[in-house]
This record gives sequence, C-alpha cells and structure tokens, in this order.
Amino acid sequence: MTFSIVARSDDGTEWGVAVASKFLAVGSAVPAARAGVGALATQSFANVAYKPQGLAMLAQGRTAQETLDALLGDDAGREQRQVGIVDGDGNAATFTGEDCYAWAGGVTDAGVAIQGNILTGPEVVHAMHSAWKGTDPAASLSHRLMTALLAGDAVGGDSRGRQSAALLVVKEAAGYAGLDDVSVDLRVDDHADPCDELARLLDVHGLYYDQPKPEDRVPLDDDLRAEVDELARRLGRSDFDAWVAAENFENRVWPDAVDRQILQILRDQAPG
Repeated sequence: MTFSIVARSDDGTEWGVAVASKFLAVGSAVPAARAGVGALATQSFANVAYKPQGLAMLAQGRTAQETLDALLGDDAGREQRQVGIVDGDGNAATFTGEDCYAWAGGVTDAGVAIQGNILTGPEVVHAMHSAWKGTDPAASLSHRLMTALLAGDAVGGDSRGRQSAALLVVKEAAGYAGLDDVSVDLRVDDHADPCDELARLLDVHGLYYDQPKPEDRVPLDDDLRAEVDELARRLGRSDFDAWVAAENFENRVWPDAVDRQILQILRDQAPG
C-alpha cells in the first residue's frame, strides 16, 4: 500500500526516506533515520518496532543486510512485510515478503533502496530508480528523494489512489539551531495530491531554512532601509525588523543585507 525510497547522499553526510501511500499519515508509520547510522522504511503491514530496533542494530555496526536479516528472523509476520534499509556506509538492502499484495517488489543500488506494494506495476519502482540516478549527486538529498518520489507517483504509484506522503532527512547538527540531526521532516497526512503538496512544502522549507546564496544578498543601505521600514509599516509592523520577526525570516536577513527573495516578498505583500 506504499512506495518509498531510502537513501544516503553520495558524500555520506545525509540519510533519508521519502514515502507515499493511500494510507492516512504514512509519515507516522514508515520512515526512520539517524545521522551517521542509517535510514529505513517499514511498510506493507508495517512493523513499526523495526524502526527503533533497526536503528539500534545499525548503530552497533551491523550492515543493512545484517540488520534486515535480524529483523525478519524474529518476525513471524515477515512474509507480509516490506522493508528498505541503507546503513551508515551506504550499503543498501530491500525485502518484499511473499504475502505482500501485488504488485510488490524493490530494487537496490549504491546508497539506495526502493520498494513498493499494491502498486500499478513495476514501472513505479523503475521510474523512481531512473529518477534517482538522473539527479545531480551534489544536490541536497531532500530534493533527490523528492524527485524520485514524484517520478513514481507520475507513472501510477499506489494502485488504490493517493492520500499521504512524507519526507525525512537527517544530517549531523542540521536540526533547528543545530540541536538535533533532523534536517527535513515534512508530512502531508491527508490530501488529494500528496506528492505535489509535499514538493510545495519542501520549497517553503527551503525558504525558511536553507542558507541563501551569497549573490542573493542585497546591501541594506540607508535608502533601502527606509523603503523596507515603510513597507513594513504598511503591513502593520513598526519597522522592517518587526516584520522579519513576525514572518520568521531571520535566516535571510543580516545587519547590512537582505536576501533578494525576502525583499521581493515584502514588496509584493505591502499595499500600494
């Protein structure tokens, strides 16, 4: 009832999972990841205990295949399970039990495991694999995973329809204020077009959390400061700094510069 991709970035700094399904809040059940350790997806009558157990095994130094074998070996319901795992070194493993509903199957490649069940056909997994291989290895893992997920959705995805999607990416000290490893954790729990909505949320996430490019810094000279203060007042804020705080754009403003995109947003929002 789900299709997913589990992967490590080529530079070995990011791990993540992208998943979609005709299932409410698939992001609450399928993905798990820990920076430096690995990532996994459990689906098709998901055994959610695989998530803490699997990450613990990976943290102990077991490979993806060793972890997969250990999880399945203790599970009487293993023939109904589907699992994808990528370990800290980028080794990948996937499993589809004989009792998973058709079409079901998976594929692995360097640093990636792709799998799905109750799909329109094998073209879903193949399209995701091709999309993954076609992405720039230097691009962020979140965008590579999202590209692959969209490719699977575009050729049919879950044969029962669409409902939810999720994206989880981890990287050492990449979380809010650098205090955890969660770089991206986005979920679309119930939506008519969840993959496209997830892609939109990823773009919004980039606006708030990505580091702006140096070439997009506009010098905040006296004239521009006067303009942005005035625009902010038209929006009911005391000045530009108050508007920035209210909109949570602190990541894109500096004492002597403002990000070009944020400047355009302010100009578009302000009346007059």
